[in-house]
Amino acid sequence: MRVRPISREALVEELAELISARPPGSWVRVAVDGAPPARPGALADELVAPLRLRGRPVLRVSAGDFLRPASLRLEYGRTDPDAFYDDWLDAKALRREVLDPLDEGGSGRVLPALWDSGVDRAYRVPYTELPAGGVVLVDGTLLLGRGLAFEVSVHVWLSPGALERGTGEEERWRLPAYERYEREVRPQEVADVVVRADHPDRPAILVR
Repeated sequence: MRVRPISREALVEELAELISARPPGSWVRVAVDGAPPARPGALADELVAPLRLRGRPVLRVSAGDFLRPASLRLEYGRTDPDAFYDDWLDAKALRREVLDPLDEGGSGRVLPALWDSGVDRAYRVPYTELPAGGVVLVDGTLLLGRGLAFEVSVHVWLSPGALERGTGEEERWRLPAYERYEREVRPQEVADVVVRADHPDRPAILVR
């Protein structure tokens, strides 16, 4: 596999062009996937303005606001990597509240956030009507390989060394889950675009 170096600014513009190239009257569901040290949320945030400049309404959603309640998420303890991999994300809720309403013929009525895991209670936010042709940008970790419907998927990849260096001591127990993700899902093969981000200011795009 080859990589193509690209500036951060050019990367954002290239992704915005890719997303905007989808049929103009259709909703576009975009996953920006990556472990927290890869900062997928920052990349998703950077895409908002360029997409709006291209005439696309944009809604930002974080998969971190669709985690399951602590009683379910932490059933096997706070540091179980398999539970983190399998049980933390409420994929059914993300599908029901965000992705399914943007199917062809859907309502376009999206709930931007469901569960505040910091205080372990539901958010009280209203539903949002995303106009036809709008884009929902969903950032998160371990998003691929779950059967979630995305028209465009971006995986922000870190080498094992960079991932380990970027993971704080309190979250190092998660590293086996990321290794499992690489082994079982193979996000570098599954994602539409793979961004190598060992050096955030000097990214590269994987060329298949």
